[in-house]
Amino acid sequence: MAAVTENSIKATIREEVGKGSARRARREGLVPAVLYGHKLDSVHLDLPGHDIFLIVKDSANAVITVNYGSKKQLALVKHIQRHPVRRNILHIDLLAVSAKERVEVEVPILLVGELAPGVQMQQEEFSLVISAPAISIPEHIEVSIEGLTEGAVVRVSDLTLPEGVEVNDELLERDILSVNAITENAEEEAEEVADAEAAVEAAV
Repeated sequence: MAAVTENSIKATIREEVGKGSARRARREGLVPAVLYGHKLDSVHLDLPGHDIFLIVKDSANAVITVNYGSKKQLALVKHIQRHPVRRNILHIDLLAVSAKERVEVEVPILLVGELAPGVQMQQEEFSLVISAPAISIPEHIEVSIEGLTEGAVVRVSDLTLPEGVEVNDELLERDILSVNAITENAEEEAEEVADAEAAVEAAV
């Protein structure tokens, strides 16, 4: 699935900068942001908090059309700063991009399917750095584990990437996961976990 390019947001230019100004913006339900890149002078903005939350909650690499003043700019969400406890958004970095350019982003790996019976999986990589068109960044990279048996290894080079998506050659031989037989110790540990979970459920 690609990043949603229809996302559009109305931003307000923030004339004052600094912690005091940012705190006032947050009290008003706004999220401080900075827009930079493409030889633009950095612009400090306030974004409507609820709108930007809805845009980024399911996509860390969202692409947004930012409307501010009399200008309009396509931008990639480059970094989100969150409160360490409440997890609400404190600040967002927006990288100006064009519809025709490629960007480098990190996307999560999504495992699909079921392993063959009697085996277990050791996952080495949980995300992958890719290069993709700015307007069609995948939300994740799917890795099929359907029917994999003991000894199977899935490397980056084995992946079927979405159209237009590329990875650096140096990543191609990196292992994403390997499959091993379930040992007696592993079975015992699984049974102990299941027993512990059952005990907790019974006590509730």
